[in-house]
Amino acid sequence: MQQSTGLEQMICFELYAASRAMTSLYRPALDTHGLTYPQYVALRVIWHRGRITVRDLGTALRLDSGTLSPLLKRLETQGLIRRERGTDDERVVWISSTPAGTALEQQVADLPQRLACALDLTVEDFTTLQHLLSRIRGAATTTPS
Repeated sequence: MQQSTGLEQMICFELYAASRAMTSLYRPALDTHGLTYPQYVALRVIWHRGRITVRDLGTALRLDSGTLSPLLKRLETQGLIRRERGTDDERVVWISSTPAGTALEQQVADLPQRLACALDLTVEDFTTLQHLLSRIRGAATTTPS
C-alpha cells in the first residue's frame, strides 16, 4: 500500500498529475509522427481553423510568443505548416497547413478516440469531466492572483 503524501487531497496536484498522465498516453503515438504534444495541439487548432494568425493561435493555446515561435518554427521545418506575412499588415503572420500537414491530419484523426478508450470512462463521464475542467480553467483564468 502506498503511503499518503498529502498531495492526494489537493485538486491542483490531481489536475497536474492527470495532465501528465494524459500527455504520456499520447507520447508513443505522437513520437511515431515526430511530434510533441504541444505541436500536436497547435496542429489541431490549425487544422480546425484552416488558416489562423499567430496571435489567434497563441490565444487559443494560451501560449506566449516566446513559447509559440520555436514550436511553429519546428513545425515549419518539418514541412507541416507554412507561415506567411500579411499583405495588409506585415506584422500579422498567417499559419496554414501544408499538404504534408493535411496528410498527417488524416493519420492522427482518430487519436483522441483511441486514447479515450484506454481510459475506460463512459461517454457521460467524459462529458462531465470536460465540463468540469472547462469550468475550472475558466474560473482559474478569471480569478485574480
